[in-house]
Amino acid sequence: MAVPTDRKYSKTHEWYKADGNVVTVGITEFAANQLTDITYVQLPQAGAKLDAGAEIGEIESVKATSPLYTAVGGEVVEANDGLNDKPETVNQDAFEAGWMIKVRAADMGPLDGLMDAGQYEAFMASEG
Repeated sequence: MAVPTDRKYSKTHEWYKADGNVVTVGITEFAANQLTDITYVQLPQAGAKLDAGAEIGEIESVKATSPLYTAVGGEVVEANDGLNDKPETVNQDAFEAGWMIKVRAADMGPLDGLMDAGQYEAFMASEG
């Protein structure tokens, strides 16, 4: 599994891709594979205010229900509403079409404390 190098990663297996001050958030392919068949994704709606480090929703699979977190705080500018009808998109394309939310970050600083692709790959190896 190739880990994209254009984003940052958290220990809770979310990825963060910055475009200016808007950060796209999703879960990693590793996390999607661990969950197996994803059946439901609960996300905040556009306009919601998020705190850095807060739980922002949950993802359900045939195996487990897991919380979703955000490392960056700010305002949700878009949620991937396509996941309402097709949550399996996260399994099929976690790093692109399976993104969760886009946040206009109040502070980009928390991204500095996250892992790059190489660090995340080492972290996954230590987890497995």
